[in-house]
Amino acid sequence: MTGTLSYDLECMVYIRLCVKEAIQAVQALKRAHRGDSSKLADLLSKTLPRLIKSDLIAAFNELLRQDHCDLALKVFSAVRSEYWHKTDLGVYADLVSALARKGMTEDIDRLICDLEGEGAIRCDDKGLVRLIKALIAAERTESTVKIYGMMKGSGWGPTSVADGYAAKVLSRGLRRLGEERLADEIEVEFGKLFRGILEKVSG
Repeated sequence: MTGTLSYDLECMVYIRLCVKEAIQAVQALKRAHRGDSSKLADLLSKTLPRLIKSDLIAAFNELLRQDHCDLALKVFSAVRSEYWHKTDLGVYADLVSALARKGMTEDIDRLICDLEGEGAIRCDDKGLVRLIKALIAAERTESTVKIYGMMKGSGWGPTSVADGYAAKVLSRGLRRLGEERLADEIEVEFGKLFRGILEKVSG
């Protein structure tokens, strides 16, 4: 029992230290951003890479929660450069929504260009539909079209109900954004599967 309690206390201390490191990083970034641009560059190039994975992600999430989108983008760039980084489309969706709230539409398009540069995406990623919806809500036509291109390049097709739902969201969004031809292309491609889930998606 004593061993277990000791281990639990060590875990609690470790978690608190991680939270403290993340908070300190966020505060330092915000101070530098308000004042000295050279100090901000120094923090981004030297301090952030020294943070462990959990601290770096916590700092990013906190900046995004506070709507410091410009700083969140810089931290996200540091996250993407780490060897352990794996593309999470849900994170991209959160970023797009936050950037849209701040009117940072050009940053949305650059973000999707960066995602495109990473190559194939996982079409079974639960964040995919969220990302599509966020881009449509932000009225980023070109970026939405790019996501569709990435999906096709990654082997996306009518193989499951989940694919059908993504197809419905995407086709409606593209039509709303004026991309009638691409919307028609999706509807033709998905055929029976697409029509089979129509009532569920509409309801």
